[in-house]
Amino acid sequence: MVLLHVLFEHAVGYALLALKEVEEISLLLPQVEECVLNLGKFHNIVRLVAFCPFSSSQVALENANAVSEGIVHEDLRLLLETHLPAKKKKVLLGVGDPKIGAAIQEELGYTCQTGGVIAEILRGVRLHFHNLVKGLTDLSACKAQLGLGHSYSRAKVKFNVNRVDNMIIQSISLLDQLDKDINTFSMRVREWYGYHFPELVKIINDNATYCRLAQFIGNRRELNEEKLEKLEELTMDGAKAKAILDASRSSMGMDISAIDLINIESFSSRVVSLSEYRQSLHTYLRSKMSQVAPSLSALIGEAVGARLIAHAGSLTNLAKYPASTVQILGAEKALFRALKTRGNTPKYGLIFHSTFIGRAAAKNKGRISRYLANKCSIASRIDCFSEVPTSVFGEKLREQVEERLSFYETGEIPRKNLDVMKEAMVQAEEAAAEITRKLAKQEKKRLKKEKKRLAALAALASSENSNTPEEHEETQEKPKKKKKQKLQEVPQENGMDDPSVSVSKPKKKKSFSKEELINSDMEETAGGSTSPPKKKKKSLPKEETASEPEEAARSVPKKKRKLSSKEPEEAAANKGSAKKKKKKLQRTSQED
Repeated sequence: MVLLHVLFEHAVGYALLALKEVEEISLLLPQVEECVLNLGKFHNIVRLVAFCPFSSSQVALENANAVSEGIVHEDLRLLLETHLPAKKKKVLLGVGDPKIGAAIQEELGYTCQTGGVIAEILRGVRLHFHNLVKGLTDLSACKAQLGLGHSYSRAKVKFNVNRVDNMIIQSISLLDQLDKDINTFSMRVREWYGYHFPELVKIINDNATYCRLAQFIGNRRELNEEKLEKLEELTMDGAKAKAILDASRSSMGMDISAIDLINIESFSSRVVSLSEYRQSLHTYLRSKMSQVAPSLSALIGEAVGARLIAHAGSLTNLAKYPASTVQILGAEKALFRALKTRGNTPKYGLIFHSTFIGRAAAKNKGRISRYLANKCSIASRIDCFSEVPTSVFGEKLREQVEERLSFYETGEIPRKNLDVMKEAMVQAEEAAAEITRKLAKQEKKRLKKEKKRLAALAALASSENSNTPEEHEETQEKPKKKKKQKLQEVPQENGMDDPSVSVSKPKKKKSFSKEELINSDMEETAGGSTSPPKKKKKSLPKEETASEPEEAARSVPKKKRKLSSKEPEEAAANKGSAKKKKKKLQRTSQED
């Protein structure tokens, strides 16, 4: 009896399912199709044997890449060897992809089957997979599929940033559009400024130079000998500059207002800026072509090579084209018209703009175009599939085209292609070694800079760390000082030297100085000194307390502490004695 197992690859892991006998399942294909939609009936057919989940998204991506390329991953090998029966002849493994099935059969020896009832069972497993695996929900399965799909697509779409042909396509299209626009705008400037200075059109043929001169000259009546040097710089020709100066003096053009001149100058400045941008774009295209397709640009030129890539859609598409297609690329209308009218088909398309076809004789134009298309297809394939871009092959292919041209003209036999390619291979290896050496040097420099940067960051971090403990110690010392102050205050409160008591002691002195007040009153009645001594006596403690609280605190004797405790009794006695003395004084005054 042959046991049928089905391997199912999911974003969360591999699943191995067991089915009923092969003969029974194969005979019941319509019933299987009906049971796929019903989970209860599907469980009667399919049973989960093992499930191997992926540990991370990176592992899932590696397994997905291996399955798509028909390679048996180690995780898949471990699952199959562990859970499939040891007798391989009694096992039939159903898989969805024939490539992975062939790889399993070759490496592990299990018989694999695809299509038919296996496809229906896999459809059911895909539908009910979250119910077959415990702990897996439909939402988590969908999220895993979405994440793996994004990462798989991103990995497949990865490309080298320095070898992007999309930028070449856009730049050559913009370059062609700029040529058209600059020509149109230059003709507008010629017509507009020609009303004022018509002779300049015949003297200057270049559009950009004409616009620069129109911007510089402005009103032709203001042109004099002083501006002759600037005219020579712009025209790059002294005779033309002298002719412009002479023509401005005897011009038949109409006078023009200042506002019109301002508009002409602003428009001509726009045209000049466009022409300058066109030159910078052309240099950018040349540098980009030397990176992406160096052999093709060395063979046929940057502009023609870029147009071929743009017309084909990409460098890969151009590499896939045969030489006959490359020959008539760009002449599709003429080709289909010739096929429709049964006329002669075109001999060349975009490659006509190369210098080789123009240099060939009329009878040899078709032959050289065919040969050139052959070499262009070879160069595009080398550029597309070589790891290190080099222009050695393009230069050798160009030499071959030159030799073929001389052969058509003089009959000199060119070198064989095998010899030329051997020389090119040797030179290409040397160039590749030099390029790798330069890249290694650049990488070393980059690593040194990175190390220096990391060392500087580490030094900054260490200095910051060394500063922070000092600050921490300072912050710790401050509370210690505060604690010392508090400890000093505590004995002052318990002992005799209390600043608060010293401040409040002058108030207690007032109660203590009542006797002195009474004595002073008696002295006044007796004709003694007046109130100034009182003020001195009262002011002295205030000044002392205000200016020197510490001295006052120190100068307070212990007796005053004792007196302050007996104050209520002494105050009452002093009041009684004072009243008696007043009464005696009143009596003596009455007797007198």
